[in-house]
Order: sequence, then C-alpha cells, then structure tokens
Amino acid sequence: MLARSAFRAASAPTLVARRGFQSTRAQLSSPYHYPEGPRSNLPFDPLKKGFAFKFWGYMGTGFFLPFGLAVWQTKKNKP
Repeated sequence: MLARSAFRAASAPTLVARRGFQSTRAQLSSPYHYPEGPRSNLPFDPLKKGFAFKFWGYMGTGFFLPFGLAVWQTKKNKP
C-alpha cells in the first residue's frame, strides 16, 4: 500500500511534463480578442486632459449616491 502511493507521487511530475501545455498568441482577427498592452483593457483613456475630473466625479458620485439616497429616504419619511 505504501509502495503504491509512493509510486503515484513519484510519477505525478512526469505526467504533467508530458501533457504538452502550449500557449499561442491571441489572434486579433477574432472578435473575442483585443489588443494587449498597458492601458489597453481600460474603458477610458487616463492620458487625456480631463481624466482626473471625470475620474473623481465618477468616484464621488458612486460614493455619495447610496449615502445620499439613504439620508433622503430617512428625511422624506419624517413628519
């Protein structure tokens, strides 16, 4: 029993080595692959002039909205 488990543990790395994993470059002609590289996966361009204003406006709105709505709901229901 011990010899069998030792045999399986010893042969495991060779099984992985024989599988022949391959990686190929993404083919850009496919609609499911996009260009690679820095900032290519972002839905905005951080190098444009108004990026900081848009970014902080978006973050401020996303942070304020839930809390602002909660305060508005509590004040709306008070007599």
